[in-house]
Amino acid sequence: MSRVGVLGGTFNPPHIAHLICAQEAYVQLELDRVLLMPVAAPPHKQARDDPGPERRVEMCREAVAGDDRLEVSRLEVDRGGPSYTVDTLRELDARAPADELYLIVGGDMAETLPAWRDPADILRLAVLAVVERGDTHRERALASVHGILGDHAEDRVRLVDMPRVEISSSLVRDRVAAGRPIRYLVPGGVERYIQDQGLYRTTRAGAGVEVPIR
Repeated sequence: MSRVGVLGGTFNPPHIAHLICAQEAYVQLELDRVLLMPVAAPPHKQARDDPGPERRVEMCREAVAGDDRLEVSRLEVDRGGPSYTVDTLRELDARAPADELYLIVGGDMAETLPAWRDPADILRLAVLAVVERGDTHRERALASVHGILGDHAEDRVRLVDMPRVEISSSLVRDRVAAGRPIRYLVPGGVERYIQDQGLYRTTRAGAGVEVPIR
Protein backbone atom coordinates (compact mmCIF):
# COMPACT_ATOMS: atom_id res chain seq x y z
CA MET A 1 0.00 0.00 0.00
CA SER A 2 1.22 3.50 -0.84
CA ARG A 3 0.19 6.86 0.56
CA VAL A 4 -0.39 9.05 -2.49
CA GLY A 5 -1.05 12.78 -2.57
CA VAL A 6 -3.05 14.27 -5.44
CA LEU A 7 -2.44 17.92 -6.28
CA GLY A 8 -4.65 19.03 -9.15
CA GLY A 9 -4.84 22.28 -11.02
CA THR A 10 -4.51 24.03 -14.32
CA PHE A 11 -0.75 24.56 -13.81
CA ASN A 12 -0.70 27.39 -16.33
CA PRO A 13 2.21 27.48 -15.64
CA PRO A 14 3.43 25.45 -12.63
CA HIS A 15 5.49 27.57 -10.25
CA ILE A 16 7.52 27.39 -7.05
CA ALA A 17 4.50 27.66 -4.74
CA HIS A 18 3.01 24.53 -6.33
CA LEU A 19 6.19 22.62 -5.58
CA ILE A 20 6.44 23.92 -2.02
CA CYS A 21 2.83 22.84 -1.47
CA ALA A 22 3.57 19.35 -2.82
CA GLN A 23 6.75 19.07 -0.76
CA GLU A 24 5.12 20.13 2.51
CA ALA A 25 2.27 17.66 2.00
CA TYR A 26 4.78 14.92 1.19
CA VAL A 27 6.80 15.56 4.34
CA GLN A 28 4.09 16.35 6.85
CA LEU A 29 1.72 13.57 5.77
CA GLU A 30 4.54 11.03 5.27
CA LEU A 31 3.46 10.30 1.71
CA ASP A 32 5.18 7.94 -0.68
CA ARG A 33 4.66 10.28 -3.62
CA VAL A 34 2.66 13.27 -4.79
CA LEU A 35 0.93 13.35 -8.18
CA LEU A 36 0.64 16.65 -10.02
CA MET A 37 -2.63 16.28 -11.94
CA PRO A 38 -3.06 18.85 -14.75
CA VAL A 39 -6.67 19.28 -15.83
CA ALA A 40 -7.71 18.71 -19.42
CA ALA A 41 -10.34 21.46 -19.18
CA PRO A 42 -11.45 23.31 -16.04
CA PRO A 43 -15.08 22.37 -15.23
CA HIS A 44 -16.34 25.84 -14.35
CA LYS A 45 -14.03 28.44 -15.94
CA GLN A 46 -11.92 28.75 -19.04
CA ALA A 47 -8.19 28.92 -18.40
CA ARG A 48 -6.85 32.24 -19.68
CA ASP A 49 -4.02 32.07 -22.23
CA ASP A 50 -4.12 28.28 -22.09
CA PRO A 51 -1.33 26.82 -24.24
CA GLY A 52 -3.20 23.50 -24.20
CA PRO A 53 -3.08 20.47 -21.91
CA GLU A 54 -0.08 18.84 -23.59
CA ARG A 55 2.11 21.88 -23.01
CA ARG A 56 0.91 22.17 -19.42
CA VAL A 57 1.81 18.51 -18.89
CA GLU A 58 5.27 19.14 -20.32
CA MET A 59 5.77 22.15 -18.04
CA CYS A 60 4.77 20.01 -15.05
CA ARG A 61 7.32 17.40 -16.09
CA GLU A 62 9.98 20.08 -16.32
CA ALA A 63 8.93 21.33 -12.88
CA VAL A 64 9.36 17.97 -11.11
CA ALA A 65 12.40 16.75 -13.06
CA GLY A 66 14.98 15.27 -10.73
CA ASP A 67 12.63 15.02 -7.72
CA ASP A 68 11.64 11.39 -7.13
CA ARG A 69 8.99 12.45 -4.61
CA LEU A 70 6.86 14.09 -7.29
CA GLU A 71 5.23 12.65 -10.42
CA VAL A 72 3.02 13.99 -13.19
CA SER A 73 -0.20 12.14 -14.00
CA ARG A 74 -1.85 12.35 -17.44
CA LEU A 75 -5.06 10.76 -16.15
CA GLU A 76 -7.31 13.80 -16.60
CA VAL A 77 -5.65 14.97 -19.81
CA ASP A 78 -6.04 11.54 -21.40
CA ARG A 79 -9.64 11.32 -20.22
CA GLY A 80 -10.39 14.74 -21.71
CA GLY A 81 -13.28 17.08 -21.02
CA PRO A 82 -14.08 18.89 -17.77
CA SER A 83 -12.21 17.65 -14.72
CA TYR A 84 -14.18 16.63 -11.65
CA THR A 85 -12.26 15.51 -8.60
CA VAL A 86 -14.58 12.65 -7.75
CA ASP A 87 -14.11 11.07 -11.19
CA THR A 88 -10.34 11.29 -10.84
CA LEU A 89 -10.34 9.74 -7.37
CA ARG A 90 -12.62 6.93 -8.51
CA GLU A 91 -10.26 6.09 -11.34
CA LEU A 92 -7.18 6.22 -9.11
CA ASP A 93 -8.94 3.98 -6.60
CA ALA A 94 -9.94 1.51 -9.32
CA ARG A 95 -6.35 1.32 -10.58
CA ALA A 96 -4.78 0.84 -7.14
CA PRO A 97 -7.45 0.07 -4.52
CA ALA A 98 -4.87 -0.57 -1.80
CA ASP A 99 -3.44 2.96 -2.01
CA GLU A 100 -4.41 5.58 0.54
CA LEU A 101 -5.25 8.81 -1.30
CA TYR A 102 -4.80 12.34 0.03
CA LEU A 103 -6.47 15.16 -1.88
CA ILE A 104 -4.31 18.28 -1.47
CA VAL A 105 -6.29 21.54 -1.55
CA GLY A 106 -5.98 25.09 -0.28
CA GLY A 107 -8.00 26.16 2.72
CA ASP A 108 -10.22 28.44 0.64
CA MET A 109 -11.10 25.59 -1.72
CA ALA A 110 -11.76 23.19 1.16
CA GLU A 111 -14.43 25.57 2.38
CA THR A 112 -16.34 25.12 -0.87
CA LEU A 113 -16.27 21.31 -0.76
CA PRO A 114 -20.04 20.92 -0.13
CA ALA A 115 -20.67 22.50 -3.57
CA TRP A 116 -18.40 20.03 -5.40
CA ARG A 117 -19.74 17.01 -7.26
CA ASP A 118 -20.40 14.10 -4.85
CA PRO A 119 -18.45 15.52 -1.88
CA ALA A 120 -19.29 12.57 0.38
CA ASP A 121 -17.73 10.19 -2.15
CA ILE A 122 -14.67 12.43 -2.41
CA LEU A 123 -14.17 12.09 1.34
CA ARG A 124 -14.77 8.36 1.17
CA LEU A 125 -12.08 7.95 -1.46
CA ALA A 126 -9.49 10.40 -0.10
CA VAL A 127 -8.40 12.17 3.03
CA LEU A 128 -8.67 15.94 2.57
CA ALA A 129 -5.22 17.49 3.04
CA VAL A 130 -5.85 21.18 3.69
CA VAL A 131 -2.81 23.34 2.97
CA GLU A 132 -2.96 26.66 4.76
CA ARG A 133 -0.57 29.53 5.52
CA GLY A 134 -2.32 30.38 8.77
CA ASP A 135 -5.57 29.69 10.60
CA THR A 136 -7.85 31.79 8.39
CA HIS A 137 -9.66 28.97 6.60
CA ARG A 138 -8.99 25.98 8.84
CA GLU A 139 -12.02 26.14 11.10
CA ARG A 140 -14.30 26.86 8.16
CA ALA A 141 -12.79 23.97 6.19
CA LEU A 142 -13.40 21.62 9.11
CA ALA A 143 -16.93 22.95 9.42
CA SER A 144 -17.57 22.23 5.74
CA VAL A 145 -16.40 18.64 6.11
CA HIS A 146 -18.40 18.27 9.32
CA GLY A 147 -21.48 19.33 7.39
CA ILE A 148 -20.91 16.42 5.00
CA LEU A 149 -19.74 13.68 7.37
CA GLY A 150 -20.94 14.79 10.79
CA ASP A 151 -18.95 13.44 13.73
CA HIS A 152 -16.52 11.57 11.45
CA ALA A 153 -15.22 14.77 9.85
CA GLU A 154 -11.90 14.98 11.69
CA ASP A 155 -11.01 11.43 10.60
CA ARG A 156 -10.97 12.57 6.97
CA VAL A 157 -9.09 15.88 7.30
CA ARG A 158 -5.39 16.58 7.77
CA LEU A 159 -3.88 20.04 8.07
CA VAL A 160 -0.63 20.96 6.29
CA ASP A 161 1.37 24.08 7.15
CA MET A 162 2.92 26.01 4.28
CA PRO A 163 5.18 29.07 4.23
CA ARG A 164 3.61 32.22 2.80
CA VAL A 165 4.64 32.43 -0.86
CA GLU A 166 2.85 35.11 -2.87
CA ILE A 167 3.26 33.59 -6.34
CA SER A 168 0.46 32.74 -8.76
CA SER A 169 0.29 31.46 -12.31
CA SER A 170 -1.38 34.70 -13.39
CA LEU A 171 1.54 36.67 -11.94
CA VAL A 172 3.99 34.58 -13.97
CA ARG A 173 1.96 35.01 -17.17
CA ASP A 174 1.68 38.75 -16.69
CA ARG A 175 5.42 39.11 -16.09
CA VAL A 176 6.20 37.18 -19.26
CA ALA A 177 3.82 39.40 -21.24
CA ALA A 178 5.46 42.49 -19.80
CA GLY A 179 8.95 41.25 -20.64
CA ARG A 180 9.92 40.92 -16.98
CA PRO A 181 12.04 38.03 -15.63
CA ILE A 182 10.43 34.96 -14.07
CA ARG A 183 13.63 33.37 -12.84
CA TYR A 184 13.21 32.04 -9.27
CA LEU A 185 9.42 32.19 -9.62
CA VAL A 186 9.31 28.97 -11.66
CA PRO A 187 11.77 26.06 -11.93
CA GLY A 188 14.53 26.56 -14.48
CA GLY A 189 13.13 23.95 -16.85
CA VAL A 190 9.73 25.66 -16.86
CA GLU A 191 11.35 29.04 -17.56
CA ARG A 192 13.25 27.59 -20.52
CA TYR A 193 10.15 25.85 -21.86
CA ILE A 194 8.12 29.07 -21.72
CA GLN A 195 10.88 30.91 -23.54
CA ASP A 196 11.44 28.21 -26.16
CA GLN A 197 7.71 27.85 -26.89
CA GLY A 198 7.01 31.59 -26.84
CA LEU A 199 4.20 31.20 -24.29
CA TYR A 200 2.22 33.97 -22.56
CA ARG A 201 3.59 36.86 -24.59
CA THR A 202 0.12 38.31 -25.20
CA THR A 203 -1.29 37.89 -21.65
CA ARG A 204 -3.61 40.68 -20.49
CA ALA A 205 -2.42 41.86 -17.09
CA GLY A 206 -4.70 41.50 -14.09
CA ALA A 207 -7.25 39.10 -15.59
CA GLY A 208 -5.86 35.76 -14.42
CA VAL A 209 -7.62 33.11 -12.37
CA GLU A 210 -6.04 30.08 -10.70
CA VAL A 211 -8.41 27.13 -11.21
CA PRO A 212 -8.00 23.95 -9.14
CA ILE A 213 -9.83 20.74 -9.92
CA ARG A 214 -13.23 19.92 -8.47
